[in-house]
Amino acid sequence: MKLSYPKEVSLLLSIVIFLPLLGVIMIALLRGLGASAIKGIALVIGLLTFIVSLGLYTGFDAATATFQNVTQQTWIPGLGTNYHIGIDGISLWLVLLTTFLTPVCILAAWNSIEKGLSGFMMSLLALETGMLGVFCALDLFLFFVFWESMLIPMYFLIGIWGGERRIYATVKFVLYTMAGSALMLVGILALYFQNNNSFDLTTLSGPFEHSHLLFLAFFIAFAIKVPIFPFHTWLPDAHVEAPTVGSVILAGVLLKMGTYGIIRFCLPLFPDAAAEFTPLIVPLAVIGIIYGALVAMVQPDLKKLVAYSSVSHLGFVVLGLFSKNPAGIQGSVLQMINHGLSTGALFLLVGMIYERRHSRMIVDFGGLAKGMPIFATIFMIVTLSSIGLPGLNGFVGEYMILFGSFVQGAFSKVYVVLATAGVILAAVYMLWMFQRVMFGTPDKTNAALPDLNAREIVVMLPILLFIVWIGVYPKPFLSKMEKSVGLVVTQVQTEPAVGRSEEQTLQDTELALRATQPAQNENIEKEAETK
Repeated sequence: MKLSYPKEVSLLLSIVIFLPLLGVIMIALLRGLGASAIKGIALVIGLLTFIVSLGLYTGFDAATATFQNVTQQTWIPGLGTNYHIGIDGISLWLVLLTTFLTPVCILAAWNSIEKGLSGFMMSLLALETGMLGVFCALDLFLFFVFWESMLIPMYFLIGIWGGERRIYATVKFVLYTMAGSALMLVGILALYFQNNNSFDLTTLSGPFEHSHLLFLAFFIAFAIKVPIFPFHTWLPDAHVEAPTVGSVILAGVLLKMGTYGIIRFCLPLFPDAAAEFTPLIVPLAVIGIIYGALVAMVQPDLKKLVAYSSVSHLGFVVLGLFSKNPAGIQGSVLQMINHGLSTGALFLLVGMIYERRHSRMIVDFGGLAKGMPIFATIFMIVTLSSIGLPGLNGFVGEYMILFGSFVQGAFSKVYVVLATAGVILAAVYMLWMFQRVMFGTPDKTNAALPDLNAREIVVMLPILLFIVWIGVYPKPFLSKMEKSVGLVVTQVQTEPAVGRSEEQTLQDTELALRATQPAQNENIEKEAETK
Protein backbone atom coordinates (compact mmCIF):
# COMPACT_ATOMS: atom_id res chain seq x y z
CA MET A 1 0.00 0.00 0.00
CA LYS A 2 1.31 3.43 -0.93
CA LEU A 3 2.11 5.66 2.02
CA SER A 4 0.67 9.16 2.14
CA TYR A 5 2.42 12.03 3.86
CA PRO A 6 0.95 15.26 5.18
CA LYS A 7 1.87 18.79 4.25
CA GLU A 8 3.32 19.76 7.61
CA VAL A 9 6.36 18.14 9.19
CA SER A 10 8.25 19.51 12.21
CA LEU A 11 11.43 17.73 13.22
CA LEU A 12 12.09 19.62 16.45
CA LEU A 13 9.53 17.78 18.56
CA SER A 14 10.61 14.38 17.21
CA ILE A 15 14.22 15.20 18.06
CA VAL A 16 13.22 16.09 21.62
CA ILE A 17 11.26 12.85 22.03
CA PHE A 18 13.82 10.45 20.61
CA LEU A 19 17.13 12.12 21.48
CA PRO A 20 17.27 10.22 24.81
CA LEU A 21 17.16 6.97 22.82
CA LEU A 22 20.38 8.05 21.13
CA GLY A 23 21.90 8.09 24.61
CA VAL A 24 20.57 4.58 25.23
CA ILE A 25 22.25 3.34 22.05
CA MET A 26 25.53 5.11 22.82
CA ILE A 27 25.69 3.70 26.34
CA ALA A 28 24.90 0.22 25.05
CA LEU A 29 27.73 0.43 22.52
CA LEU A 30 30.28 2.19 24.76
CA ARG A 31 29.53 0.61 28.13
CA GLY A 32 33.00 -0.92 28.20
CA LEU A 33 34.61 2.50 28.57
CA GLY A 34 33.80 2.64 32.28
CA ALA A 35 31.51 4.34 34.75
CA SER A 36 32.72 7.90 34.11
CA ALA A 37 32.04 7.63 30.37
CA ILE A 38 28.57 6.16 30.96
CA LYS A 39 27.61 8.94 33.36
CA GLY A 40 29.08 11.57 31.07
CA ILE A 41 27.13 10.32 28.05
CA ALA A 42 23.87 10.19 30.02
CA LEU A 43 24.35 13.70 31.43
CA VAL A 44 25.30 15.23 28.08
CA ILE A 45 22.30 13.66 26.34
CA GLY A 46 20.01 14.73 29.18
CA LEU A 47 21.24 18.33 29.08
CA LEU A 48 21.15 18.40 25.28
CA THR A 49 17.53 17.20 25.28
CA PHE A 50 16.59 19.97 27.71
CA ILE A 51 18.41 22.63 25.69
CA VAL A 52 16.74 21.49 22.46
CA SER A 53 13.35 21.44 24.18
CA LEU A 54 13.76 25.13 25.07
CA GLY A 55 13.27 25.76 21.35
CA LEU A 56 9.69 24.54 21.81
CA TYR A 57 9.15 27.32 24.36
CA THR A 58 10.83 30.13 22.43
CA GLY A 59 9.03 29.21 19.23
CA PHE A 60 5.63 28.66 20.83
CA ASP A 61 2.84 31.00 19.72
CA ALA A 62 0.80 31.80 22.83
CA ALA A 63 -1.88 33.56 20.76
CA THR A 64 -3.37 30.34 19.43
CA ALA A 65 -4.86 27.23 21.01
CA THR A 66 -4.02 24.96 18.08
CA PHE A 67 -1.37 22.26 18.30
CA GLN A 68 2.09 23.36 17.22
CA ASN A 69 5.29 21.60 16.07
CA VAL A 70 3.01 19.05 14.44
CA THR A 71 4.27 16.02 12.54
CA GLN A 72 1.88 13.54 10.94
CA GLN A 73 2.97 10.62 8.80
CA THR A 74 1.31 7.33 8.01
CA TRP A 75 2.61 4.63 10.34
CA ILE A 76 0.47 1.49 10.03
CA PRO A 77 -1.92 2.03 7.11
CA GLY A 78 -3.92 -1.14 7.74
CA LEU A 79 -4.88 0.08 11.22
CA GLY A 80 -5.42 3.69 10.29
CA THR A 81 -2.81 4.86 12.77
CA ASN A 82 -0.31 7.65 12.16
CA TYR A 83 2.84 9.00 13.72
CA HIS A 84 1.02 12.14 14.79
CA ILE A 85 2.58 14.39 17.42
CA GLY A 86 2.22 18.00 18.52
CA ILE A 87 2.04 20.22 21.59
CA ASP A 88 -0.23 22.94 22.91
CA GLY A 89 0.12 25.27 25.90
CA ILE A 90 -0.73 22.44 28.29
CA SER A 91 1.60 19.71 27.05
CA LEU A 92 4.40 22.24 26.46
CA TRP A 93 5.02 22.62 30.18
CA LEU A 94 4.90 18.91 30.89
CA VAL A 95 7.45 18.30 28.14
CA LEU A 96 9.74 20.95 29.62
CA LEU A 97 9.26 19.56 33.13
CA THR A 98 10.31 16.11 31.88
CA THR A 99 13.40 17.33 30.04
CA PHE A 100 14.36 19.51 33.02
CA LEU A 101 14.08 16.82 35.70
CA THR A 102 15.90 14.09 33.75
CA PRO A 103 19.42 15.65 33.77
CA VAL A 104 18.80 16.72 37.39
CA CYS A 105 18.15 13.07 38.23
CA ILE A 106 21.20 11.88 36.32
CA LEU A 107 23.41 14.28 38.27
CA ALA A 108 21.71 13.33 41.53
CA ALA A 109 22.44 9.63 40.93
CA TRP A 110 26.09 10.33 40.07
CA ASN A 111 27.58 8.45 43.03
CA SER A 112 24.62 6.47 44.36
CA ILE A 113 24.38 3.64 41.82
CA GLU A 114 26.95 0.95 42.53
CA LYS A 115 25.70 -1.93 40.38
CA GLY A 116 24.47 -1.99 36.80
CA LEU A 117 25.23 1.67 36.13
CA SER A 118 24.83 1.36 32.36
CA GLY A 119 21.46 -0.37 32.70
CA PHE A 120 20.30 2.27 35.15
CA MET A 121 21.17 5.18 32.86
CA MET A 122 19.70 3.40 29.82
CA SER A 123 16.44 2.81 31.72
CA LEU A 124 16.27 6.43 32.82
CA LEU A 125 16.79 7.78 29.30
CA ALA A 126 14.36 5.28 27.76
CA LEU A 127 11.80 6.30 30.38
CA GLU A 128 12.21 9.92 29.31
CA THR A 129 11.32 9.06 25.73
CA GLY A 130 8.20 7.18 26.86
CA MET A 131 7.00 10.07 29.03
CA LEU A 132 7.65 12.68 26.35
CA GLY A 133 5.75 10.59 23.82
CA VAL A 134 2.69 10.44 26.07
CA PHE A 135 2.55 14.24 26.32
CA CYS A 136 3.02 14.75 22.58
CA ALA A 137 1.01 11.95 20.93
CA LEU A 138 -2.06 13.08 18.97
CA ASP A 139 -2.88 9.58 17.73
CA LEU A 140 -4.70 7.35 20.22
CA PHE A 141 -2.79 4.22 19.20
CA LEU A 142 0.54 6.04 19.42
CA PHE A 143 -0.49 7.44 22.81
CA PHE A 144 -1.19 3.93 24.07
CA VAL A 145 2.15 2.64 22.78
CA PHE A 146 4.05 5.37 24.62
CA TRP A 147 1.86 4.90 27.71
CA GLU A 148 2.73 1.21 27.90
CA SER A 149 6.39 1.59 26.87
CA MET A 150 7.21 3.66 29.95
CA LEU A 151 6.27 0.67 32.13
CA ILE A 152 9.32 -1.33 31.05
CA PRO A 153 12.11 1.04 32.18
CA MET A 154 10.19 1.96 35.35
CA TYR A 155 9.83 -1.75 36.11
CA PHE A 156 13.59 -2.14 35.91
CA LEU A 157 14.36 1.03 37.90
CA ILE A 158 12.29 -0.14 40.86
CA GLY A 159 12.78 -3.88 40.46
CA ILE A 160 16.59 -3.86 40.14
CA TRP A 161 17.74 -0.74 41.99
CA GLY A 162 14.97 -0.51 44.58
CA GLY A 163 14.77 -1.43 48.26
CA GLU A 164 14.22 -4.72 50.05
CA ARG A 165 10.55 -5.06 48.99
CA ARG A 166 11.21 -3.87 45.47
CA ILE A 167 9.69 -6.92 43.72
CA TYR A 168 6.42 -6.54 45.61
CA ALA A 169 6.28 -2.81 44.85
CA THR A 170 7.14 -3.34 41.19
CA VAL A 171 4.54 -6.04 40.62
CA LYS A 172 1.89 -3.94 42.36
CA PHE A 173 2.77 -0.89 40.25
CA VAL A 174 2.61 -2.87 37.01
CA LEU A 175 -0.64 -4.67 37.87
CA TYR A 176 -2.43 -1.46 38.79
CA THR A 177 -1.22 0.30 35.66
CA MET A 178 -2.04 -2.65 33.40
CA ALA A 179 -5.57 -2.87 34.82
CA GLY A 180 -6.14 0.78 33.94
CA SER A 181 -4.49 0.31 30.55
CA ALA A 182 -6.88 -2.54 29.67
CA LEU A 183 -9.86 -0.26 30.29
CA MET A 184 -8.26 2.56 28.32
CA LEU A 185 -7.57 0.23 25.38
CA VAL A 186 -11.25 -0.72 25.25
CA GLY A 187 -12.14 2.97 25.22
CA ILE A 188 -9.62 3.70 22.46
CA LEU A 189 -11.01 0.92 20.26
CA ALA A 190 -14.57 2.16 20.80
CA LEU A 191 -13.55 5.67 19.74
CA TYR A 192 -11.69 4.21 16.75
CA PHE A 193 -14.80 2.58 15.34
CA GLN A 194 -16.91 5.68 16.02
CA ASN A 195 -14.33 7.92 14.30
CA ASN A 196 -14.39 6.31 10.84
CA ASN A 197 -11.67 3.80 11.75
CA SER A 198 -9.23 6.53 12.73
CA PHE A 199 -7.16 7.04 15.87
CA ASP A 200 -6.64 10.75 15.14
CA LEU A 201 -7.34 12.69 18.35
CA THR A 202 -7.74 16.00 16.51
CA THR A 203 -10.68 14.71 14.44
CA LEU A 204 -12.65 13.23 17.34
CA SER A 205 -15.96 14.95 17.95
CA GLY A 206 -18.89 13.80 20.03
CA PRO A 207 -21.39 13.00 21.15
CA PHE A 208 -20.26 9.37 21.27
CA GLU A 209 -22.34 6.30 21.88
CA HIS A 210 -22.06 5.02 25.44
CA SER A 211 -20.13 8.17 26.35
CA HIS A 212 -20.59 7.54 30.07
CA LEU A 213 -18.94 4.14 29.84
CA LEU A 214 -16.17 5.55 27.68
CA PHE A 215 -15.59 8.34 30.18
CA LEU A 216 -15.29 5.80 32.99
CA ALA A 217 -12.88 3.63 30.97
CA PHE A 218 -10.51 6.55 30.43
CA PHE A 219 -11.04 8.15 33.83
CA ILE A 220 -10.30 5.00 35.86
CA ALA A 221 -7.10 4.44 33.86
CA PHE A 222 -5.97 7.98 34.57
CA ALA A 223 -7.24 7.93 38.17
CA ILE A 224 -4.99 4.94 38.88
CA LYS A 225 -2.00 6.79 37.46
CA VAL A 226 -2.63 10.05 39.38
CA PRO A 227 -3.53 8.29 41.77
CA ILE A 228 -6.94 9.38 43.06
CA PHE A 229 -8.38 7.90 46.26
CA PRO A 230 -9.14 4.94 46.48
CA PHE A 231 -6.74 3.87 43.67
CA HIS A 232 -3.70 5.21 45.52
CA THR A 233 -2.45 2.16 47.42
CA TRP A 234 0.30 1.27 44.93
CA LEU A 235 1.98 4.68 45.23
CA PRO A 236 3.53 4.61 48.74
CA ASP A 237 5.07 1.18 48.11
CA ALA A 238 6.50 2.26 44.76
CA HIS A 239 7.94 5.47 46.23
CA VAL A 240 9.47 3.84 49.29
CA GLU A 241 11.12 1.00 47.36
CA ALA A 242 12.22 3.01 44.32
CA PRO A 243 15.73 4.51 44.22
CA THR A 244 15.82 8.25 44.88
CA VAL A 245 15.73 9.36 41.25
CA GLY A 246 13.01 6.79 40.56
CA SER A 247 10.87 8.51 43.18
CA VAL A 248 11.68 11.91 41.68
CA ILE A 249 10.62 10.85 38.19
CA LEU A 250 7.60 8.99 39.54
CA ALA A 251 6.32 11.99 41.51
CA GLY A 252 7.60 14.66 39.15
CA VAL A 253 6.38 13.31 35.81
CA LEU A 254 4.73 9.89 35.79
CA LEU A 255 1.84 10.88 38.05
CA LYS A 256 1.17 13.87 35.75
CA MET A 257 0.41 11.44 32.95
CA GLY A 258 -2.84 10.73 34.78
CA THR A 259 -3.87 14.35 35.27
CA TYR A 260 -2.78 15.14 31.71
CA GLY A 261 -4.99 12.31 30.44
CA ILE A 262 -7.98 13.77 32.28
CA ILE A 263 -7.56 17.22 30.74
CA ARG A 264 -6.70 15.87 27.28
CA PHE A 265 -9.31 13.09 26.97
CA CYS A 266 -11.95 12.92 29.72
CA LEU A 267 -13.01 16.57 29.85
CA PRO A 268 -13.08 17.65 26.17
CA LEU A 269 -14.26 14.35 24.64
CA PHE A 270 -17.02 13.54 27.12
CA PRO A 271 -18.27 16.87 28.56
CA ASP A 272 -21.77 15.62 29.41
CA ALA A 273 -20.44 12.54 31.19
CA ALA A 274 -17.84 14.68 32.99
CA ALA A 275 -20.60 16.98 34.22
CA GLU A 276 -22.68 14.08 35.51
CA PHE A 277 -19.75 12.39 37.27
CA THR A 278 -18.38 15.62 38.79
CA PRO A 279 -20.55 15.26 41.96
CA LEU A 280 -18.81 11.92 42.52
CA ILE A 281 -15.26 12.83 41.47
CA VAL A 282 -14.99 16.10 43.42
CA PRO A 283 -15.71 14.38 46.79
CA LEU A 284 -13.10 11.73 45.94
CA ALA A 285 -10.56 14.48 45.25
CA VAL A 286 -11.34 16.16 48.57
CA ILE A 287 -11.18 12.85 50.43
CA GLY A 288 -7.77 12.27 48.86
CA ILE A 289 -6.60 15.72 49.96
CA ILE A 290 -7.57 15.19 53.59
CA TYR A 291 -6.80 11.46 53.78
CA GLY A 292 -3.35 11.87 52.24
CA ALA A 293 -2.53 14.68 54.67
CA LEU A 294 -3.74 12.78 57.73
CA VAL A 295 -1.82 9.62 56.82
CA ALA A 296 1.31 11.65 56.02
CA MET A 297 1.10 13.20 59.46
CA VAL A 298 1.63 9.87 61.26
CA GLN A 299 4.38 8.45 59.03
CA PRO A 300 7.67 7.61 60.77
CA ASP A 301 9.48 7.29 57.41
CA LEU A 302 10.48 10.50 55.61
CA LYS A 303 10.00 9.01 52.17
CA LYS A 304 6.58 7.58 52.94
CA LEU A 305 5.54 10.95 54.39
CA VAL A 306 6.43 12.65 51.11
CA ALA A 307 4.68 9.89 49.17
CA TYR A 308 1.39 10.40 50.98
CA SER A 309 1.75 14.16 50.59
CA SER A 310 1.63 13.51 46.81
CA VAL A 311 -1.79 11.90 47.20
CA SER A 312 -2.97 15.03 48.99
CA HIS A 313 -1.42 17.54 46.58
CA LEU A 314 -2.69 15.79 43.46
CA GLY A 315 -6.18 15.82 44.93
CA PHE A 316 -6.00 19.60 44.51
CA VAL A 317 -5.07 19.15 40.85
CA VAL A 318 -8.11 16.95 40.20
CA LEU A 319 -10.35 19.38 42.09
CA GLY A 320 -9.17 22.24 39.87
CA LEU A 321 -9.63 20.26 36.65
CA PHE A 322 -13.27 19.57 37.46
CA SER A 323 -13.93 23.22 38.32
CA LYS A 324 -14.20 23.57 34.54
CA ASN A 325 -13.27 27.25 34.44
CA PRO A 326 -10.07 29.02 33.33
CA ALA A 327 -8.74 29.86 36.80
CA GLY A 328 -9.21 26.36 38.20
CA ILE A 329 -7.80 24.52 35.19
CA GLN A 330 -4.86 26.88 34.76
CA GLY A 331 -4.14 26.48 38.46
CA SER A 332 -4.20 22.69 38.05
CA VAL A 333 -1.78 22.72 35.13
CA LEU A 334 0.54 25.04 37.03
CA GLN A 335 0.21 22.86 40.12
CA MET A 336 1.33 19.84 38.08
CA ILE A 337 4.57 21.71 37.46
CA ASN A 338 4.78 22.92 41.05
CA HIS A 339 4.29 19.43 42.44
CA GLY A 340 6.98 18.06 40.15
CA LEU A 341 9.44 20.66 41.39
CA SER A 342 8.61 20.70 45.12
CA THR A 343 7.97 17.01 45.69
CA GLY A 344 10.83 16.06 43.41
CA ALA A 345 13.10 18.31 45.48
CA LEU A 346 11.85 16.71 48.71
CA PHE A 347 12.69 13.23 47.42
CA LEU A 348 16.14 14.43 46.36
CA LEU A 349 16.79 15.87 49.82
CA VAL A 350 15.58 12.70 51.52
CA GLY A 351 17.89 10.70 49.27
CA MET A 352 20.86 12.94 50.11
CA ILE A 353 20.37 12.50 53.85
CA TYR A 354 19.79 8.76 53.41
CA GLU A 355 23.17 8.40 51.69
CA ARG A 356 24.79 9.93 54.78
CA ARG A 357 22.74 8.38 57.57
CA HIS A 358 21.49 5.17 55.87
CA SER A 359 18.13 5.74 57.49
CA ARG A 360 14.91 7.50 56.55
CA MET A 361 13.27 7.21 59.97
CA ILE A 362 12.44 10.61 61.47
CA VAL A 363 13.29 9.37 64.96
CA ASP A 364 16.91 8.80 63.90
CA PHE A 365 17.43 12.48 63.13
CA GLY A 366 17.50 15.71 65.08
CA GLY A 367 19.68 18.80 65.17
CA LEU A 368 20.80 18.56 61.53
CA ALA A 369 20.59 22.32 61.12
CA LYS A 370 23.66 22.80 63.32
CA GLY A 371 26.03 20.68 61.26
CA MET A 372 24.29 20.99 57.85
CA PRO A 373 23.16 24.63 57.49
CA ILE A 374 23.05 24.57 53.67
CA PHE A 375 20.96 21.40 53.67
CA ALA A 376 18.66 22.87 56.33
CA THR A 377 18.17 26.11 54.40
CA ILE A 378 17.29 24.35 51.15
CA PHE A 379 15.04 21.91 52.99
CA MET A 380 13.24 24.85 54.63
CA ILE A 381 12.57 26.58 51.28
CA VAL A 382 11.26 23.39 49.70
CA THR A 383 9.12 22.64 52.76
CA LEU A 384 7.54 26.11 52.64
CA SER A 385 6.99 25.66 48.92
CA SER A 386 5.19 22.37 49.53
CA ILE A 387 2.79 23.90 52.06
CA GLY A 388 1.96 26.82 49.77
CA LEU A 389 3.67 29.80 51.38
CA PRO A 390 2.89 33.05 49.46
CA GLY A 391 5.87 34.06 47.35
CA LEU A 392 6.69 30.46 46.44
CA ASN A 393 5.28 28.31 43.66
CA GLY A 394 2.84 26.19 45.66
CA PHE A 395 0.75 29.18 46.69
CA VAL A 396 -0.04 30.30 43.14
CA GLY A 397 -1.39 26.95 41.98
CA GLU A 398 -3.39 26.18 45.12
CA TYR A 399 -4.90 29.68 45.23
CA MET A 400 -6.07 29.50 41.61
CA ILE A 401 -7.51 26.00 42.12
CA LEU A 402 -9.46 26.99 45.23
CA PHE A 403 -10.61 30.24 43.65
CA GLY A 404 -11.72 28.56 40.43
CA SER A 405 -13.56 25.83 42.30
CA PHE A 406 -15.23 28.26 44.72
CA VAL A 407 -17.01 30.30 42.01
CA GLN A 408 -18.71 27.23 40.58
CA GLY A 409 -21.67 27.33 42.97
CA ALA A 410 -22.91 26.23 46.38
CA PHE A 411 -22.03 22.56 45.77
CA SER A 412 -18.40 23.40 45.08
CA LYS A 413 -18.13 25.90 47.92
CA VAL A 414 -18.68 23.17 50.51
CA TYR A 415 -15.91 21.04 49.07
CA VAL A 416 -13.54 23.98 48.67
CA VAL A 417 -13.93 24.74 52.37
CA LEU A 418 -13.17 21.10 53.18
CA ALA A 419 -10.22 21.06 50.77
CA THR A 420 -8.76 24.11 52.50
CA ALA A 421 -8.26 21.89 55.54
CA GLY A 422 -5.68 20.04 53.43
CA VAL A 423 -3.61 23.23 53.24
CA ILE A 424 -3.68 23.53 57.02
CA LEU A 425 -2.84 19.85 57.53
CA ALA A 426 0.05 20.13 55.07
CA ALA A 427 1.53 22.90 57.19
CA VAL A 428 1.12 20.69 60.26
CA TYR A 429 2.83 17.55 58.99
CA MET A 430 5.55 19.32 56.98
CA LEU A 431 6.56 21.78 59.69
CA TRP A 432 6.37 19.11 62.38
CA MET A 433 8.63 16.90 60.30
CA PHE A 434 11.04 19.77 59.68
CA GLN A 435 11.18 20.59 63.38
CA ARG A 436 11.97 17.01 64.40
CA VAL A 437 14.64 16.53 61.73
CA MET A 438 16.39 19.89 61.86
CA PHE A 439 16.23 21.13 65.44
CA GLY A 440 17.16 19.83 68.85
CA THR A 441 20.51 18.51 70.02
CA PRO A 442 22.16 16.17 67.50
CA ASP A 443 23.67 12.90 68.65
CA LYS A 444 27.23 11.99 67.69
CA THR A 445 26.20 10.37 64.42
CA ASN A 446 24.10 13.28 63.20
CA ALA A 447 26.64 15.86 64.37
CA ALA A 448 29.29 14.24 62.18
CA LEU A 449 27.21 14.27 58.97
CA PRO A 450 28.77 16.42 56.21
CA ASP A 451 26.82 19.25 54.59
CA LEU A 452 25.88 19.25 50.91
CA ASN A 453 28.78 19.13 48.48
CA ALA A 454 29.12 21.19 45.31
CA ARG A 455 27.41 18.60 43.08
CA GLU A 456 24.41 18.34 45.38
CA ILE A 457 24.07 22.13 45.54
CA VAL A 458 24.16 22.28 41.74
CA VAL A 459 21.39 19.66 41.66
CA MET A 460 19.13 21.71 43.94
CA LEU A 461 19.77 25.27 42.73
CA PRO A 462 17.83 25.06 39.42
CA ILE A 463 14.79 23.67 41.24
CA LEU A 464 14.98 26.45 43.84
CA LEU A 465 15.19 28.99 41.03
CA PHE A 466 11.89 27.84 39.53
CA ILE A 467 10.25 27.51 42.96
CA VAL A 468 10.90 31.21 43.61
CA TRP A 469 10.34 32.34 40.01
CA ILE A 470 6.86 30.81 39.74
CA GLY A 471 5.94 32.10 43.18
CA VAL A 472 6.99 35.69 42.45
CA TYR A 473 6.22 36.00 38.72
CA PRO A 474 4.00 33.21 37.31
CA LYS A 475 2.88 35.18 34.24
CA PRO A 476 5.36 33.58 31.76
CA PHE A 477 4.07 30.15 32.77
CA LEU A 478 0.39 31.05 32.73
CA SER A 479 0.40 33.06 29.50
CA LYS A 480 1.60 30.16 27.36
CA MET A 481 -1.24 27.89 28.52
CA GLU A 482 -4.04 30.49 28.56
CA LYS A 483 -5.46 29.88 25.06
CA SER A 484 -5.18 26.10 25.30
CA VAL A 485 -6.94 26.06 28.67
CA GLY A 486 -9.59 28.40 27.26
CA LEU A 487 -10.26 25.92 24.46
CA VAL A 488 -10.71 23.09 26.97
CA VAL A 489 -13.12 25.25 28.96
CA THR A 490 -15.25 25.95 25.89
CA GLN A 491 -15.34 22.23 25.11
CA VAL A 492 -16.30 21.11 28.59
CA GLN A 493 -18.28 23.94 30.14
CA THR A 494 -21.85 23.13 29.15
CA GLU A 495 -23.19 26.01 31.25
CA PRO A 496 -21.67 28.98 33.12
CA ALA A 497 -21.01 28.92 36.83
CA VAL A 498 -24.22 29.03 38.85
CA GLY A 499 -25.59 32.54 39.01
CA ARG A 500 -22.73 34.05 37.03
CA SER A 501 -22.42 35.23 33.45
CA GLU A 502 -19.49 34.30 31.25
CA GLU A 503 -18.19 37.87 31.49
CA GLN A 504 -18.28 37.74 35.30
CA THR A 505 -16.45 34.43 35.30
CA LEU A 506 -13.70 35.85 33.07
CA GLN A 507 -13.41 38.90 35.33
CA ASP A 508 -13.03 36.61 38.35
CA THR A 509 -10.31 34.71 36.53
CA GLU A 510 -8.44 37.94 35.79
CA LEU A 511 -8.60 38.93 39.44
CA ALA A 512 -7.36 35.48 40.47
CA LEU A 513 -4.34 35.83 38.22
CA ARG A 514 -3.63 39.34 39.50
CA ALA A 515 -3.91 38.14 43.09
CA THR A 516 -0.90 35.90 42.55
CA GLN A 517 1.26 38.95 41.86
CA PRO A 518 2.43 40.33 45.23
CA ALA A 519 3.06 43.80 43.84
CA GLN A 520 -0.56 44.15 42.73
CA ASN A 521 -2.35 42.88 45.82
CA GLU A 522 -3.29 46.34 47.03
CA ASN A 523 -5.23 47.07 43.83
CA ILE A 524 -7.40 43.95 43.79
CA GLU A 525 -10.20 45.23 45.99
CA LYS A 526 -10.48 48.49 44.03
CA GLU A 527 -10.65 46.66 40.70
CA ALA A 528 -13.29 44.26 42.04
CA GLU A 529 -15.46 47.14 43.24
CA THR A 530 -15.14 48.97 39.92
CA LYS A 531 -16.13 45.90 37.92
